[in-house]
Amino acid sequence: MSSVPPRPRKHFSMIRDFRLADFFTLGNAACGVAGVLLAMAYVGRADMLHFYVAALMAPFAFAFDVADGRIARWQQTHSAFGRELDSLADVISFGVAPAALGYAAGMTGGWDAAALIYFVCCGVGRLARYNVTAETLSEGADKVPYFEGTPIPTSVVLTAVLAFAAWQGRIGDQLYLGAWTIGPWQFHPLALLFVLSGSLMISKTLRIPKL
Repeated sequence: MSSVPPRPRKHFSMIRDFRLADFFTLGNAACGVAGVLLAMAYVGRADMLHFYVAALMAPFAFAFDVADGRIARWQQTHSAFGRELDSLADVISFGVAPAALGYAAGMTGGWDAAALIYFVCCGVGRLARYNVTAETLSEGADKVPYFEGTPIPTSVVLTAVLAFAAWQGRIGDQLYLGAWTIGPWQFHPLALLFVLSGSLMISKTLRIPKL
């Protein structure tokens, strides 16, 4: 007599009831993706409105980033999932999006690309290190007492610089500090701001108190 095979159990390990803070984190990620798409639209159409709105996505993303942390502390809903989600959103909004805006602003040379890639990789490394060390640094508290290296959202300063340059008509061929030809590639010295920002993010000697 054949037995009826057991019905397969349904696994919902990838499905989770999102908490309020998580929706704000997704708002952060949405702003970052919008910033990237708008930067691409500017490159394709040269419509300054696209550039300005792309830059505007950075402070919006920052507002969502601040809000999700405060809501999580208010509701006491800290979790490993929320921390990972926040890091993924930050990589988009404060890593990839500023780099895309830098490219749209005229940093299109080979050395520029290397600087922008370095910046994004530093941001990824900074967030990965934070996630690994967060529990140790917090010592059981709700949050860590300080950051090792500058937090990746500080890249909103880069976006502000590019927005100001655009307002003054100093992007593209008129980008601040001009362009140099070094070997086979072109380099815009303004890209050094991205190198500096990335280097500060991965610094282990720079400690910034977390407010």
